[in-house]
Amino acid sequence: MARTVRPSLPDLISAVVLTVFVTGSTFGVAHFHDHVHHVPGVAALWIVAGGVPLLWRSRAPLSSYVVSAALVLGYYASPYPAGPSLVLPTLALMTLAFVRGPLVAAIAAGASVVVAIAAVQLAGDPAGAFDPRQLAIVLWGTLAVTIGTVGQLRRAARREVAERAAEADRRRAEEQRLGIAREVHDVVAHSLAMINVQAGVAAHVADRRPDEAKAALLAIKEASRSALSDLRATLGVLRAGDDRAPTPGLGRLPDLISTAAAAGLTVRADGDAGSLPAPVDVAAYRILQESLTNVVRHGTGADLVVITLARTPRELRITVSDNGRATPKPGTNAGNGLRGMAERATALGGGATAGPRLDGGFEVFATLPVTAGEPDDD
Repeated sequence: MARTVRPSLPDLISAVVLTVFVTGSTFGVAHFHDHVHHVPGVAALWIVAGGVPLLWRSRAPLSSYVVSAALVLGYYASPYPAGPSLVLPTLALMTLAFVRGPLVAAIAAGASVVVAIAAVQLAGDPAGAFDPRQLAIVLWGTLAVTIGTVGQLRRAARREVAERAAEADRRRAEEQRLGIAREVHDVVAHSLAMINVQAGVAAHVADRRPDEAKAALLAIKEASRSALSDLRATLGVLRAGDDRAPTPGLGRLPDLISTAAAAGLTVRADGDAGSLPAPVDVAAYRILQESLTNVVRHGTGADLVVITLARTPRELRITVSDNGRATPKPGTNAGNGLRGMAERATALGGGATAGPRLDGGFEVFATLPVTAGEPDDD
């Protein structure tokens, strides 16, 4: 059983409105201008038939145009009163150009123009004098195709803009996910590394030196408290409208140093970063945090870490070096932290490198721009 294709609501409204307008205008002109007091019912049916194909002009634009144009052209060749019936196939032709493109519409319009001009010539002066109606027919077809093509181009442009906006939204969402993943990694990796070291110390001295075991447990408590606070702040950005989550900065560097000291490291910090924009301050803190975490986890034999902060008019330079042997344990995923540091620095227009030093130990070096357009002073 064949499926009935119902016309869309816009097609239905436009077809009814135009058909009523054309029918009323034709009868009105015939009555008041041509003094025709009676228009045959077949003429009215013929006009209405020319508007019926418009019901499916969006779903079947080519068929709609061909049928409407044929009916209207046949009506103009009949002895019945003329009227603005041409608007019916005109709308169908514009829709054809809008839906199928200018090539199909131009071919269909060209065929109609040839037939219409031939009909005008057959009904015109046998001597072959120029009939202005021929030029009007050509202009009609050209204008209808042009309007429909412009509409198609505008729709394509709007669609492209919408697609670009959607792609930008996807990229922003992906960047946000990556940023949150970096934050969670930095918080968890640093805190668990410190907790692991302190737990080992507590287990080792629990029986012989209970005071040291108690200090280690207190350090674990403080590390876990700090980790939970940082996690709440990080995950707060996932809550709709929550833009007040606190962010860490270099003001918390003493806490980092004390935590690393509790893990058995001697940390020496030199230099002053000064006042920093919030994104740079956060990135600097996370880079230092991850650097100290790597020393604790992978810096075999390391007991000294030197942090150097060098501020210039254009950038902040961060150097973290230790005296260990930098031998990551098999199965660890140290690359995530180093990659996260590089991503943070690159996102701000800077850079970060990490690797073993020639004289032993491991070094992290990062540059974070703080201003733009000013010359460096060194």
